Amino acid sequence: MIFDLALIWALLIATAVFLYVVLDGFDLGLGILFPLARSKTERDVMMNSVAPVWDGNETWLVLGGGGLYAVFPLAYAVLMPALYAPIMAMLIGLVFRGVVFEFRFKARPERQWIWDIAFFLGSLTAALAQGIALGAIIQGIEVEGRVYAGGWLDWLTPFSIFTGIAVATGYALLGATWLVWKCEGPMQEHFRGKALVTGSLLLVMIGIVSLWTPSLHPQFAARWFEFPQILYTAPVPLMVLALAALLFASLRSGRDVVPFLASLGLFLVTFIGLGVSLFPYVVPTSITLWEAAAPDSSLKFLLVGAAVLIPMILAYTAYAYWVFRGKVRPGEGYH
Repeated sequence: MIFDLALIWALLIATAVFLYVVLDGFDLGLGILFPLARSKTERDVMMNSVAPVWDGNETWLVLGGGGLYAVFPLAYAVLMPALYAPIMAMLIGLVFRGVVFEFRFKARPERQWIWDIAFFLGSLTAALAQGIALGAIIQGIEVEGRVYAGGWLDWLTPFSIFTGIAVATGYALLGATWLVWKCEGPMQEHFRGKALVTGSLLLVMIGIVSLWTPSLHPQFAARWFEFPQILYTAPVPLMVLALAALLFASLRSGRDVVPFLASLGLFLVTFIGLGVSLFPYVVPTSITLWEAAAPDSSLKFLLVGAAVLIPMILAYTAYAYWVFRGKVRPGEGYH
């Protein structure tokens, strides 16, 4: 049996990116929602709900970025110069947010507001930068002779700005539904309301991006609107509507876990829709997976390491969430 190593690695990196988006997405969402907390106690509970797991969530970002560098070096060499500004903004935001986790509880009460602002700005900056980078990739990157041929600000367009706002809104929904799951009482009801608002906004934004994306490239439009491709792509919007209905119904019925799972489902289905649009390109619409891939010998060697590393990451991630399961109450957690 002959294995398509480039395709296998594309699926592994896509999985790592998706796991980063949903796992780090909800704690970025907490930061975005931080100004909406009604008291210091609520802000403490918000941070304590993710303090044991936030750093492990970012492991998947390292795996996705490092995997792209090692497995698809041509794509890495083209994408990085095109996206220097949003990627650097994302990293700076993540650094600020990480520092806040370590220093906020140690700060004197009269100075804690500084760290609260840093947590909000770092989270919002990272979320917007990730969405802008995504939008810049979808709209296409100018390539000539296997190198980036665009300018410093090609990433900054109305489409990329809108996708940045959409990703930040999606993260806010993940954060709100996470708090619905992890909190109780008035705080839970407060963020249940925020989940209804952010969920409604996200659904509208998904619709706009879904209609906007096919207009960027003829290949995208053909894949979504021409027969027989539409037979394979039609289930994606139908599943989005079904999951949105589940999300709103579970929020209104007072469920705890289901809203968060429905939000994760929305991210999964839209991620699959993105893959349907982009495949087989890793740099739309210039470089395919196979053109960007490293030699098979390198892919085989790296696959052995991934076979050991990925199960270990999954195991300790699952163990951390199991140990810190349950509700988070005021006064509990790290101080």
